[in-house]
Amino acid sequence: MSSNSELVRKLESALGVSLGGPVTDTALVIATTSIALIIGVLVVLWRRSSDRKSREVKQLAVPKAVPLQEEEDEFEVASGKTRVTIFYGTQTGTAEGFAKALAEEIKARYEKAVVKVIDLDDYAPEDDKYGEKLKKETMAFFMLATYGDGEPTDNAARFYKWFTEGTDRGVWLEQLRYGVFGLGNRQYEHFNKIGKEVDELLNEQGAKRLVTVGLGDDDQCIEDDFSAWREALWPELDQLLQDDANNVSTPYTAVIPEYRVVIHDPSVTSYDDHYSNMANGNASFDIHHPCRVNVAVQKELHKPASDRSCIHLEFDIHATGITYETGDHVGVYADNWDDTVEEAAKLLGQPLDLLFSIHTDNNDGTSLGSSLPPPFPGPCTLKTALARYADLLNPPKKAALIALAAHAVEPSEAERLKFLSSPQGKDEYSKWVVGSQRSLLEVMAEFPSAKPPLGVFFAAVAPRLQPRYYSISSSPRFAPHRVHVTCALVYGPTPTGRIHKGVSSFWMKNAVPLEKSQNCSWAPIFIRQSNFKLPADHSVPIVMVGPGTGLAPFRGFLQERLALKEEGAQLGPALLFFGCRNRQMDFIYEDELNNFLQQGALSELIVAFSREGPSKEYVQHKMMEKAAYMRNLISQGGYFYVCGDAKGMARDVHRTLHTIVQQEEKVDSSKAESIVKKLQMDGRYLRDVW
Repeated sequence: MSSNSELVRKLESALGVSLGGPVTDTALVIATTSIALIIGVLVVLWRRSSDRKSREVKQLAVPKAVPLQEEEDEFEVASGKTRVTIFYGTQTGTAEGFAKALAEEIKARYEKAVVKVIDLDDYAPEDDKYGEKLKKETMAFFMLATYGDGEPTDNAARFYKWFTEGTDRGVWLEQLRYGVFGLGNRQYEHFNKIGKEVDELLNEQGAKRLVTVGLGDDDQCIEDDFSAWREALWPELDQLLQDDANNVSTPYTAVIPEYRVVIHDPSVTSYDDHYSNMANGNASFDIHHPCRVNVAVQKELHKPASDRSCIHLEFDIHATGITYETGDHVGVYADNWDDTVEEAAKLLGQPLDLLFSIHTDNNDGTSLGSSLPPPFPGPCTLKTALARYADLLNPPKKAALIALAAHAVEPSEAERLKFLSSPQGKDEYSKWVVGSQRSLLEVMAEFPSAKPPLGVFFAAVAPRLQPRYYSISSSPRFAPHRVHVTCALVYGPTPTGRIHKGVSSFWMKNAVPLEKSQNCSWAPIFIRQSNFKLPADHSVPIVMVGPGTGLAPFRGFLQERLALKEEGAQLGPALLFFGCRNRQMDFIYEDELNNFLQQGALSELIVAFSREGPSKEYVQHKMMEKAAYMRNLISQGGYFYVCGDAKGMARDVHRTLHTIVQQEEKVDSSKAESIVKKLQMDGRYLRDVW
């Protein structure tokens, strides 16, 4: 009884009330149960509040897979098992997807294989660690994309520099068996340069090649190229990863990736649809941690007579911590246009205000598989997800057609989708999807019974919307708080009659600047460093070739030179070849260029107008007219720069430079090419092409 009295006193103290006279056991039980319930409710509310806060912080960044810790890279392999490491260098996610698909199939086929997929940038924290780690590998595969003008992707750049510049290693990888699959586009001059070089160097340094280097061509169907490369690989792996070489490896059917989707009640779930202007609490911004910035200025550069459009846009980076150098690139995450988003939601049969989140694990915490890309932040509305994260306007890959076929209710539609994604349907896919430039939404509209669930749509059907890169058209000496962009509008009919609107350029065309409205447009951006720089010695001559928007980095160069001149620097000659259609239509920045001439930042401006005379005249024709002068400038140690279209203009300019060298130096074609190559090797022939 005394213990009951003591408990009653404690209850009265905790509740702040008096329970009156004698208290029965029943009343005591009720009171203690009530307190337990109150405590339980408070704990639930506290945890929900914590979850909400963690969600809000998590949504500030574009997701990237968590980097492997060093000790996790060196994963232990049990006796009788074989360690297989798959590396990837990716710019848009395709190489990463191939790496994960290869890993899944190897794990399914071979019980003795222990497989890891590793981002090359995460493989070693420091460059000198690459060697000691690579020496421990016994079987490795490299999925390597070539980007830009024969350059490695951002996440492979450090590894590539270390591997290709260390030429005195000798034979040191005898323990390694390997394969390389390259991803490139045959329309570009340096087709699959990175994959080819890494393959050759691995072989030269003692590694044993298991399969001929794969040369994926994104101009056709890179998925078919990858499939063919894999088929050539399996007989080799059968010999190495099966105990009985006569056994047939386990048949494999790829599982369609699918996120776990959680639908949220907007009345009880807090969510934030905005990027922060800070990256994880600091001012270090990159592709995975962009910075939200406002559009300060937006104006049309073409004159009213032009039937095209080119936009000058300025991002306000004041007080963000963003810095850049003249010649760098800016990555811009632009949203899909509203009508595109609305069409996608209708095709999916889902409301735009649906609030949901996606997850790569089951309810019990177990993984749904390593082939899933990292989820985008959530919860968010379907409108936000479709606008910000889904690539809806590019032609769908075959893997997307397979996923759509699996969810097509109409049998004839399912069969047609399966055929288009099959080896037998290769020509039809090339013609009907790629050749006709059918967007993902157009294809989905053709097969209305295929309505994949959101978990499948975002994991297997719609690729992640990628940032668009632009050569910065300003100098921080001139505009330290602004990043200038010069962007040609992509807008026109496709073979199917659809009017294609370039995601980023159309967004810029319709952007509302801060100078016109406080409710201005904004975008997440980040800076990507470039080696496209002015000579350190300002007295060195420079020759610049940049028709159309290829003028962008040279505008930054000239701003820089003008600032240097005003500071008293002695400038060398600067020659600029610019090209456009007509002086009355698309001569962009004409007044600025004339001012650079008058102020002495530019020595000579040569403009090719392709639509003014009786015949078309381009920058390469003007170069030939200045052949002797160009040769003179280059022979003085001058630098030669080209910016613009890689498939056409840059190739023509390269051939013209070769011709000028051959003609002016009076040498044969082979010697001329070696002189041009030396210019490139010395870093005096630089290209910023796309």
